[in-house]
Amino acid sequence: MILQDFYKILSEEKVSDSKYTITILVNEKHEVFKGHFPGNPIMPGVCMIQIIKELTESITKSSLMIQSLANVKFMALINPEVTPELRLELDVTTTEDGLVKVKNTTYFNDTTALKLSNVYKKI
Repeated sequence: MILQDFYKILSEEKVSDSKYTITILVNEKHEVFKGHFPGNPIMPGVCMIQIIKELTESITKSSLMIQSLANVKFMALINPEVTPELRLELDVTTTEDGLVKVKNTTYFNDTTALKLSNVYKKI
């Protein structure tokens, strides 16, 4: 975990061969939110991308490097003081050439906050 104590995993469920649902709790008191933004904390997009990478590394039991990001859509602001609990739905597949493809949708309550597709290379 790059950012110590940034989030913790509350639950992890394997829904099918490639699909996972993971619920995390974001630490609203983390230093990141003091600068992004003072008095109005908002989850930085790069932090969400890092969380998805770390969860995918846990699922694949591999160290990964982002090769590409596509269709990154931040659809709602995540305020950790209001909605610290996030549900990430991940569809993780490994190609014949060893690339790891991920489709993610992240929610708080019933609100879609983020959708993205990315490809990782194992390192």
